[in-house]
Amino acid sequence: MPTSIRLSSLEDQAAELVGLALKAGADHCDCVVARSQSLGISVRDGKSEDTDRSESDAFSLRVFCGKRTASVAANQADNLSTLCDRAVAMAKVSPEDPFAMLAPAERLAKNIPDLDLFDSSEPKIAAMMTSALECEAAGLEVKGVSKSMGASSGWGMTGFVLATSTGFSGSYSLSRFSCSSAMIAGEGTSMQRDYDYDTKTHLEDLNSPRSIGRLAGERVIKRLNPRQVTSGAFPVIFDRRQSAGLLGTLAGAINGTSIARKTSFLRELMGEQICANDVNIICDPLINRGLGSRPVDGEGIETAAIGFVENGILKQWVLDCSTAQELGLSSNARAVRSGSGITPSTTNLYIENGDTSREEMINSIENGLYLDETIGHGINMVNGNYSKGAGGFWIENGQIAFPVSEITIAGNLREIFRSMAPANDLEFRNATNAPSLLVEGMTIGGK
Repeated sequence: MPTSIRLSSLEDQAAELVGLALKAGADHCDCVVARSQSLGISVRDGKSEDTDRSESDAFSLRVFCGKRTASVAANQADNLSTLCDRAVAMAKVSPEDPFAMLAPAERLAKNIPDLDLFDSSEPKIAAMMTSALECEAAGLEVKGVSKSMGASSGWGMTGFVLATSTGFSGSYSLSRFSCSSAMIAGEGTSMQRDYDYDTKTHLEDLNSPRSIGRLAGERVIKRLNPRQVTSGAFPVIFDRRQSAGLLGTLAGAINGTSIARKTSFLRELMGEQICANDVNIICDPLINRGLGSRPVDGEGIETAAIGFVENGILKQWVLDCSTAQELGLSSNARAVRSGSGITPSTTNLYIENGDTSREEMINSIENGLYLDETIGHGINMVNGNYSKGAGGFWIENGQIAFPVSEITIAGNLREIFRSMAPANDLEFRNATNAPSLLVEGMTIGGK
């Protein structure tokens, strides 16, 4: 099985694509050529359930004819000339876009740093199968676990080349290794489920399969025999699995596209206090081995760490070149390729640690909820109203007392962000990460 990606061949294809687009009549253009490979193995009840293998090449081209633009994508290299002809023909009949632009030449990256995103370890099918089986077995060994929902082991690698008609060409590769498991405890209508997983850019950093499976089993046992609680306003601690989602919602609210479309409840609050004084939200694309790291953005601009929220004050929107121009600003190098288009998006986004431990937060609560599961998508991004089905554990007199389910939590995200207090247990497990977060006075709907 190949253990590297020949970027030189991708660079040749990208250069050819740019040349063909200019020959077809484009004034300017940029393109991405990507080559990906992946392998995934899943097991259930000690037996192989599924094996997936994929290999693909992808070509994404954006052309400009004056202020008219079009984007196309393909997954074969056979008809690049036809692809370019179609893109130019589409652009010429498209309406003018006053904000369409390539990244300014002076902002294009001169050097591409090595962020150690690629592990060339050769994935052996037998070893991946063993990992998945060990993960499942460890979960089933936990006393009280009644059934497995399965376990999986995965691997993938991708090489990217970005080229522009202004002379930029850059490339990098990344890899992913993953392992996950989900377990069931209880019987009939009393069944509960829970899971654990890990994903890393390097195999040596991946949590052991047995620890992943065991934690999935231990989590589901704690959920047995849940209760409902009385409705009211209570403090809620968002477990790290849920606080990352809350941070992702904030990222969506400060995305430049949402601001330009006036679909964000934070659109009028640039420079204002949106979080408590001790909250800092950082986006750092240059973290070594980071799951959201990228040495250049999707338009070829050099990336750097940004404080989107500093001491609770909103400092910047998430911007690519086009969105920034529409808002009268400059790109902060957060462009990503999405299909054949470009959108602004965060990289390694996280809330800095606070000074209080999660245990101290729990100990400070007389009655409240430790939230580790939400259900549904009850978020209105225009006005900030937030309501979701929820589950977790009830806190009484500073201690975890019993599991709870069939409840809802509700509030408004402006108040939620203003009141959230971070614990000191930040862990980098995804591209978006946050420590446990304490939010005072959320509405809990129970019995």
